[in-house]
Amino acid sequence: MTMFKISASALAIAAAATAAEARDQIQVTGSSTVLPYATIVAEAFGENFDFLSPVVEGGGSGAGRKKLCEGVGENTVDIANSSSRISQSDIDLCKANGVEEIMEVRIGYDGIVFASDVNGPEFAFTPADIYTALAADVVKDGALMPNPNTNWSQVNPAFADQEILVFVPGTKHGTREVFDTKVIIAGCEATGAFEAFKAANAGDEDKAEDACMNLRTDGRSIDIDGDYTETLARIDADKNGVGVFGLSFYQNNTDKLRVATIDGVVPTTEAIAAGDYPVSRPLYFYVKKAHLGVIPGLKEYVEFFVSDDMAGPDGPLAAYGLVSDPELAATQAMVADETPMGPLN
Repeated sequence: MTMFKISASALAIAAAATAAEARDQIQVTGSSTVLPYATIVAEAFGENFDFLSPVVEGGGSGAGRKKLCEGVGENTVDIANSSSRISQSDIDLCKANGVEEIMEVRIGYDGIVFASDVNGPEFAFTPADIYTALAADVVKDGALMPNPNTNWSQVNPAFADQEILVFVPGTKHGTREVFDTKVIIAGCEATGAFEAFKAANAGDEDKAEDACMNLRTDGRSIDIDGDYTETLARIDADKNGVGVFGLSFYQNNTDKLRVATIDGVVPTTEAIAAGDYPVSRPLYFYVKKAHLGVIPGLKEYVEFFVSDDMAGPDGPLAAYGLVSDPELAATQAMVADETPMGPLN
């Protein structure tokens, strides 16, 4: 009798694949920013293919990636949507649970915008303004001190004499990572606070960055763990509120929201595509490769998502606010070849 060597991971994938055959509906979870795009694709997929429409849920980028990494098999999700890139800790968790290969699919780009009540004052923010409004500690007269600012006019005399109240995505959202790095840390550096924190921590830049990201806890910076609809409801209830949103959500609520400029740039798909708007980020979804060929329609759904008809500059996702990826053809080729992602760089 011929004997074959089969790795433990291969056995786990094979066992999971057998179990997964009982499920005939793709399961997608993760980012609230990617959620509306994935919903559009899922509905169109169900209408145009002989497969059931995928089940698409939100819950946040980080939570979605953790679900993806729970293991392989019918009781685990196939795809995690994400508005921030997968982390090494996610990859390590995946490997520990038998998820050996992941496909990283970049679908396009989105912007992070600051928007307030449509009838409220206009804001022309810089990252320094946002940091000065929301940081736990700021630099004043060359020294670090607890944030004393209560009104926007104290942050910048050009702003309205309006109470500071900002609704910020909670830490499980991919939007928060971009907010922290491209707004808060950038503002911390621009105000001189980063250098002050660095000096206070014996030159340690990592500790300085951590200190930059400490936001005030006196009710003027409020984390929102729900999706953008919750932020919109908060602004509707308190007209002083300023919310952090994805560009596409704002574009679909221009009757309720007034958007702020950042560094003098109005957030638009054109400004993001040109690289002019400073607070933008790529959007992704991550596919469990072990489920390809096992969960019916999974590869077809992924190919359909990144097709020119869906994710191209003239497709429905662009009409909803997605900035089409100039390198979409390379992504299409990667998906066709089922190429797993390599090490993070």
